[in-house]
Amino acid sequence: MHVGDTMKKVKEDISIQALIKNHPEALDIMKDLGFEDIMKPGMIQTMGRIMTLKKGCRMKKIDYEKAKDTFKSRGIEFIES
Repeated sequence: MHVGDTMKKVKEDISIQALIKNHPEALDIMKDLGFEDIMKPGMIQTMGRIMTLKKGCRMKKIDYEKAKDTFKSRGIEFIES
């Protein structure tokens, strides 16, 4: 990363739970993308432990590339594991 580069890079296989723990702003991004269920109590601690963004997109029929672009536009870039 270059000095002044604020892009946060995360591996594609990170769990939603770890993603939100390390980058709390990801919760709002996910909600904006259509993952409203993530706001339900206990959801991050249960499904979030095993779910990745890619799996969640597949399950919710959300375009994964669009989701990655949305995260990137808000400072979080997903990279291959």
